[in-house]
Amino acid sequence: MTLKLTRRAALASAAALPAAALATPSFAGGHGGNAAGPVARTFKLGDMTVTTLLDGTTPVDGAKDIFGGGASDKDFQKVSEDNFISADGAQFFFTPTLVDAGEELVLFDTGLGKGGIITALAAAGVAPDAIDVVVITHMHPDHIGGMMTDGTPTFANARYVTGSTEYDFWAKADEGNRVGDMVKANVTPMAEKMSFIEDGGSIAAGITAKAAFGHTPGHMVYLLDSGGQQLVLTADLANHYVWSFAHPEWEVRFDMDKAAATQARRDVLGMLAADRVPMIGYHMPFPAAGFVEQRGDGFRFVPVSYQML
Repeated sequence: MTLKLTRRAALASAAALPAAALATPSFAGGHGGNAAGPVARTFKLGDMTVTTLLDGTTPVDGAKDIFGGGASDKDFQKVSEDNFISADGAQFFFTPTLVDAGEELVLFDTGLGKGGIITALAAAGVAPDAIDVVVITHMHPDHIGGMMTDGTPTFANARYVTGSTEYDFWAKADEGNRVGDMVKANVTPMAEKMSFIEDGGSIAAGITAKAAFGHTPGHMVYLLDSGGQQLVLTADLANHYVWSFAHPEWEVRFDMDKAAATQARRDVLGMLAADRVPMIGYHMPFPAAGFVEQRGDGFRFVPVSYQML
């Protein structure tokens, strides 16, 4: 498959980045170190325009405890060293995706709720009021945090779509459940504008929901198909670009059903590798897009390079 890609990226000021932004490196003599990174990256998929939006990024300690459930310290260390990363910590990225499907602008997930998505949309030349559809892949706080701003809908003109299994689970959560409480605050007020989707359902022409349960009870991935080209938005199917690919069986702290999440990773990553279909992963290093290679019993994430220019 040939994927025709173009690039549109803009720089935002460091002050405009969310609180979870990367720390600025230090330079000898105080020279430099103030350049902001890109927060939006645009490319073409057939007749669709797809833009990844960096809502935020932050370092986190205790990588093995998060991503290496079931792995030995030795194996986790070796995989980390083989990929030139520390076994002690990780860099988290939060990347909603905007799809111009022709007649509608479709936003997948809304970020942390700290303003980063608004900055990224502005860099892409899109106002929040221009969003026609908001799709929630699942309801963890870093995906629904940006639905509201100061108690009012961030995307005032949008209709909303999410999985029925996902919403039903969190809507029944007891008071005091962190995720359930945020769902009640951010998602439930949108009920009159919300439709619920099942496995195989269509969001718009060329956008299809696929069940990939495990990370949460109703976690969905989305297949984009336009002009004979395909791309999969994998959401939180794999939370780290090295550990979750090399060893899909290593348990991730955030996966609610560990066995189901492992099976979903193997199924979807195997399909992407076999069919050479590109992907965008919510927590992949920005711009969050790449390809999947089969490697032994696991996989390797291959980040985009000049395909995006």
